[in-house]
Amino acid sequence: MKVLLVGAGGREHALAWRIAQSPQLTRLWVAGGNYGTAALAENLPVSTDDAAAVTAAAQQVGADLVVVGPELPLVRGLADRLAAAGIPVFGPTQAAARLESSKSFALEVMQQAGVPAPWHRVFAEEAAARRFLQDHTGPVVVKADGLAAGKGVAVCDTSAEAMRAVRACMSGRAFGAAGDTVVLEERLYGREISVFAFCDGERWAPLAAACDYKRRYEGGQGPNTGGMGSFSPPELWTPPLAAAVEQAVIRPMLQAMAQRGAPYRGVLYAGLMLTDDGPKALEFNCRLGDPETQAVLPLLESDPLELLLACAAGRLDDITVRWSGRHCAAVSVVSGGYPGEYAAGFPITGLVADGPDSPDSLVFCAGVAAGADGRPVTAGGRVLTAVGLGDTRAAARAAA
Repeated sequence: MKVLLVGAGGREHALAWRIAQSPQLTRLWVAGGNYGTAALAENLPVSTDDAAAVTAAAQQVGADLVVVGPELPLVRGLADRLAAAGIPVFGPTQAAARLESSKSFALEVMQQAGVPAPWHRVFAEEAAARRFLQDHTGPVVVKADGLAAGKGVAVCDTSAEAMRAVRACMSGRAFGAAGDTVVLEERLYGREISVFAFCDGERWAPLAAACDYKRRYEGGQGPNTGGMGSFSPPELWTPPLAAAVEQAVIRPMLQAMAQRGAPYRGVLYAGLMLTDDGPKALEFNCRLGDPETQAVLPLLESDPLELLLACAAGRLDDITVRWSGRHCAAVSVVSGGYPGEYAAGFPITGLVADGPDSPDSLVFCAGVAAGADGRPVTAGGRVLTAVGLGDTRAAARAAA
């Protein structure tokens, strides 16, 4: 198979690394890419956000499958354009990707499907949101309705804090148009986990789960980021819990999306809170997470291309998907100042871009580019993901 991968982050380096191990692969290209993917594939100078250019590149290389990493191309309709050109694609349509591009839409679908979720209110006017908060003085979560690169959520302890978050979103334009509408949501308590369902429109493969860390500093302190680290599987991810999530969340969401004429193919990423009343859905994403991908893909024992193509073709019932019983830990290495302002162009030494020094230690590139002398330099906020595998979580941490 000839495969075109779309994206330029650590998630895409992990995908390229895992796809390159498939015996079905004949050649791999990456639209965008980075220093790490260049060691595994041919990077193409194509904007990942330009659906027409990506489709033209896929046609030019004769891709048998396009794998889309980030959410923005999917939200803008890349999968639809590829499908219209007759090219199989791993990733949901624009209509299905609304589960990530609009939190209010996702909550509407959850309500229709009977998926357990927090109470919520949606506001398109700042004054109305502030009036609501005057009467609801307890903890609340403020979310920008649209795409905000994983940073548009404020967990607030007081009404005053929530009002500041609403102001930042709406009149402060902290997230641009994504904050024109806000969702005010019940603050839930418990352990938060990320669950990944590889879907073909009707069916799903055995689920994978991870825990991730969004805050910049130790102990859950500091500003939200795109993700500082992750591990898989969580110790509380048991077969009974997996079965409960399948029946309470994944199955009804797939059925609801199919009933809406937008069957979901790709990865359905459910952010869940494990409360005293059972799992509740916080949000959905239309792609693999970053850095969760770096902690989950090393545990996939099945042929990755077989899995991705089965999802794209609607035939998951033809294959068997297996996950390793080992543990994986992923730690983000970021630029000073991230997620705020930072400088770039610093040299990176000790990096093995085309493979690990040992089978249980991996390094995936994100914001890494080739400098003038061809050597790697920093080129982004999140620079690297250090990944370790082990028979226990402690061993995986040590390997990372």
